[in-house]
Amino acid sequence: MSELNKIALNIVSSGKGILAADESTGTMSKRLESVKIQSSEENRLKFRSILFSSKSMNNCIGGVILYDETIKQKYNGSTIPELISKSGAITGIKVDTGAKMLAKVKEEKITEGLDGLRERLKNYYELGARFTKWRAVYLISDNYPSKLAINVNAHALARYASLVQEAGMVPIVEPEVLMEGNHSAQDCFNKTSEVIKKCFDELIFQKVDLKGVLLKPNMILPGLNSNQQISSDQIAELTLNCIINSVPSEVPGIAFLSGGQSEFEATKNLNTINKNNRTKFIMTYSYGRALQQSALKHWSSNINDVEGTQKVFNHRANMCSLASMGKWTEEVDKN
Repeated sequence: MSELNKIALNIVSSGKGILAADESTGTMSKRLESVKIQSSEENRLKFRSILFSSKSMNNCIGGVILYDETIKQKYNGSTIPELISKSGAITGIKVDTGAKMLAKVKEEKITEGLDGLRERLKNYYELGARFTKWRAVYLISDNYPSKLAINVNAHALARYASLVQEAGMVPIVEPEVLMEGNHSAQDCFNKTSEVIKKCFDELIFQKVDLKGVLLKPNMILPGLNSNQQISSDQIAELTLNCIINSVPSEVPGIAFLSGGQSEFEATKNLNTINKNNRTKFIMTYSYGRALQQSALKHWSSNINDVEGTQKVFNHRANMCSLASMGKWTEEVDKN
């Protein structure tokens, strides 16, 4: 077993998943302001450190994705990576610099951040990071995602992954087909399959070790503006078929993004996927809002209530952990 494969398995094994705490300052500010909390560096650190020191970190969280600001911060004398490692979790870092409009294309985007990446990776490794994340985004419509958007984002994801492995870290590859739109679940299945297949074509072409990669895809869902209603079993079946048809067997784990689903929906659908999982892939979570939202809402009522906030977060993390093993029930979640 290679060192990269060992790191990847440690992140996603034994009922553990990933806490995506890599919101940019702008995104985190919107989250805090939505619950009427001032978005200062102190408040951003305070909320995140409450999560990172929670009991559920030990059993439910295998990795935490950080933002550039957070990985360089200290809390009670410890660096944030040191605080995370105390629970046995592994520190990760978002390394892309955001999705920008493709030249000469009105709506589609290319994710940037390759310039200077090799040097930044060395710095993040020294700060304690052992895995990274890069997100590409794709629209669904009659014309999108175009071959251009699929190809250029796959190429960038593979270049990123190759540099990350060179630096001794595990790359999370996140090609997110967005929920916005009125498309059907079948449209989502077709486009997501095409996007993921192209990503792995590029990863293989650029000699990326697939045993040292984690995939962070969307589940297969109808568009937010679609009138289509499908069951959790149908979501699971479509999602599993997409993974089986698109992902090489060498990849050690799939960590789904929640992508606009509620906390409950993201947990239920992950659980159904695992109850029906007929693959050798580990199927777990890499959730941001679906792990944090209830805790953030509770914390906003009293930012000094550390114990109460952690209790809310612990419950959500425990539910996601159960779902990653196909052991979650609605009754347990409500009690």
